[in-house]
Amino acid sequence: MYFFFDGGVKAMATIMGPPDCPYSGGVFFLNINFPSDYPFKPPKVHFTTKIYHCNVNSNEAICLDILKDQWSPALTISKVLLSISSLLTDPNPNDPLVPEISQIYLKDRAKHDATAREWVQKYAT
Repeated sequence: MYFFFDGGVKAMATIMGPPDCPYSGGVFFLNINFPSDYPFKPPKVHFTTKIYHCNVNSNEAICLDILKDQWSPALTISKVLLSISSLLTDPNPNDPLVPEISQIYLKDRAKHDATAREWVQKYAT
């Protein structure tokens, strides 16, 4: 993981696709926007790299509990990025932003993983 913050309200980060998952070998870029009441409100984190994932929609927004109702001011950006990396290894199909991808994940894991790997090759390498 790499993180760049210039002291303003925006930051950029890079997550490497974790090994032993369909996103392995990918390089994923993210934008982080800090609200004026940060750290009392969560940052807005979006992928700038296209990704095939049930918890990331076509606007590259991320569905992750710690970026919503489970946010705590004690959470660091490093922990947020680690949680996003973990989401690549273990998607949450029970709380999807893209129900269609979630259904494929649950019903045909091989097809899901093959499509995710195709997207990694096309957009994240």
